Amino acid sequence: MKMKNNRFMGYGRFYYKKMLSVLLACSMLAGMLAGCSSGSKETKTETIAETAAKTTEENKTSADPDEKYTVAIVVKIMGIAWYDRMQVGIDQFVADTGMDVYITGADTADPAEQVAVIEDLIAQGVDAMVVIPNSTEAVETVLQKARDKGIVVVTHEATDVKNADYDLEAFNNAEYGQHLMELLAEMMGGEGEYTTFLGALTATSHNEWIDAEVALQEEKYPNMKVVSSKNETTEDSEVAYQKTQEILRTYPEVKGFLGSAMADVPGVARAIEEQGLEDSTYVVGTCLVSTAEQYLESGAIDKITFWDPADAGYALAELCVKVLNGEDISDGISLTPDGYKNLTVNGNIINGSAWIDVDKDNMSEYDF
Repeated sequence: MKMKNNRFMGYGRFYYKKMLSVLLACSMLAGMLAGCSSGSKETKTETIAETAAKTTEENKTSADPDEKYTVAIVVKIMGIAWYDRMQVGIDQFVADTGMDVYITGADTADPAEQVAVIEDLIAQGVDAMVVIPNSTEAVETVLQKARDKGIVVVTHEATDVKNADYDLEAFNNAEYGQHLMELLAEMMGGEGEYTTFLGALTATSHNEWIDAEVALQEEKYPNMKVVSSKNETTEDSEVAYQKTQEILRTYPEVKGFLGSAMADVPGVARAIEEQGLEDSTYVVGTCLVSTAEQYLESGAIDKITFWDPADAGYALAELCVKVLNGEDISDGISLTPDGYKNLTVNGNIINGSAWIDVDKDNMSEYDF
């Protein structure tokens, strides 16, 4: 009997709401007709626009709180310029949507510490997380644990990930590596020794870039030769500086330097400047203008490439919300930032087209 009473009470509420909706619609129509009879065309347009804006604001205010998701962005290491810039995009996404999105991570690039951060987020019960792994292999188990708890998992710079709903890349990693090699080969005239750097030997994206760089060089530029490839810097400019000194001692003929991590090319450039080799070496790699500016100016760095971390942060958060809302994620989907339109979706890997080339001539166009 109790179930029947509840049922009939539900029907009563339903018809009550329907009658309210009809009365409200009639009231609004009467108001609009009154406006039409007494106002100019400009007045009517302004009134309708104001009404629409008011309705939109009321809808935001009365939105179901269950739709305000909590999304954590787990970065490789806290406190570096790359993720400071990503915070800008996250802040904009929060302002635009009202979602609870924030950046977190460990103070070092140790994969074990990153796993501990993810474990803590699982315990907190976030709705979704973005993970930018220092080691994809190291986080696979804990990512599966997160998904088993119903947490949406999106990764970035991790095309080999298995336990994620999606991996969003700013571009095709092999194509990006080939692009870096083309830039260096042109500067070197297609001949001479070069070397490569990466943040961690376990970093998926860095390895993919370098593998593509070397493969293209061997195929297209046989007069170039890689020496001491994949120098690990642990995302530390000081380590890159010290390793560059060692390479210059061991391979005095080396002319080219390719960096993968944010800290690589500034560390290389410092060593180049100290030895006065700006005019006889060529340094190319992933970095931001705010970090590379002084070396671009001096010529110790010849060109940097990057994708805007702010755009990436916004796109990653936006993708998480789309997945949480059950939206269709398929080939051709577009996200808000430039470089993330008409995306290519292959399985759970999503590729954009968001890289940027910067040298001394155009660095003033970027304030980050």
